Amino acid sequence: MLKAQDNGLRESIPFFIGGVTVMDEKGKLQVLCDLIKINSANGNEIEVAEYLSKLLSQHGLTAKIDAFGNKRANLLLEVGQGEKILGLTGHMDTVSLGDLTKWNTNPLEPTIIGNKLYGRGASDMKSGLAAQAIALIELYNSGELPQGRIRWIVTAGEENGTPGANRFEEQGIADDLAALIVGESTDGDIIFAHSGSLSYRISSVGLSVHSSMPEKGKNAFDALVEFYRREKNLFDDAPFDEYLGSVKHSITVMHGGDQVNTIPDHAELLGNVRPTTAFGNDNVIKKLKQLVDQVNIDLDAKLQFELIYSYLPIETDPQSNFIKDAIEISQQSYQQFYPQHRKVNKDVFNGATDASVFIKKHHKLPVFIYGPDTWQVAHKINEYTTIPSFYATIDAYKNY
Repeated sequence: MLKAQDNGLRESIPFFIGGVTVMDEKGKLQVLCDLIKINSANGNEIEVAEYLSKLLSQHGLTAKIDAFGNKRANLLLEVGQGEKILGLTGHMDTVSLGDLTKWNTNPLEPTIIGNKLYGRGASDMKSGLAAQAIALIELYNSGELPQGRIRWIVTAGEENGTPGANRFEEQGIADDLAALIVGESTDGDIIFAHSGSLSYRISSVGLSVHSSMPEKGKNAFDALVEFYRREKNLFDDAPFDEYLGSVKHSITVMHGGDQVNTIPDHAELLGNVRPTTAFGNDNVIKKLKQLVDQVNIDLDAKLQFELIYSYLPIETDPQSNFIKDAIEISQQSYQQFYPQHRKVNKDVFNGATDASVFIKKHHKLPVFIYGPDTWQVAHKINEYTTIPSFYATIDAYKNY
């Protein structure tokens, strides 16, 4: 077991060959370790942004930090020349650290065991973020920037409410993009589609009385439970999406009442739905509102619907050259840096990313998600990435 040294930028800035800055593997890994050491669990992105800005500036690149209070911040960098703009995006926050007693290592002390690097954000998505930064630095310093421009869009709060992506979207950052690559962990696969995510609240109003005479009151749970029962089959007739499959939906939270001997006059539930391209967000909202109306009629109830957030699904033609070329490039990079890795595939998942925000005004924007190992441990205790996949991802980003 090896713990990464706390060298910060002192050791991550590399050496020179023929006047061109070169970052060796140790330096690249140090950048990732430095990022993991910064606690950005659901906030404090300003510290990550300042680190990245300093790293970029030491390689001749100037990024803009957009701080918007409470230690939240976005970061933006644009390099290259030309009309077409390729967007590259990642987020600086992580989920919470979780129960520290269940971690085998300190989640804020990156630890190497074999070819795995453990720490919070190692998978989601500080490895992808570091890979993007390093790829941009190396492209710039080698003079090998592709034709057109690359816009690096680095966000706050992807894990909770997407305040950073929303802020960028309001500023029109994605309006003129020709395509977008999202750096979430994908195990080297090319994710060409993902579902949306829509969360809502159903509140119920009843009449409170003493529990010894329930017939004189109206239990707020009655209508709520009926909504819950009917919701189980609400989307059975939704069309099956060619790539994303059926609409996934769940009721995840339910609570109400104040005291055990009082009929509750208020209750609410929270639900989440994963819209698809075949059955989008507007259709989902319509279905939910119709169910609320029907339960209100049938039970003489007072249910109310409230939309919490609504993120769109994304879908790019898997037969397009954009996706085909991405698969080929990833496969070549993995063959070079991680030959033991399985074959790279194209795939979909039912999660959501900041891309859902960036396509609001640009529904046909070509998008894929691509990053290192490993999606299966994102958000979990003992989260990790594999070091060879990290190096392979850097190489692939440089060739897209």
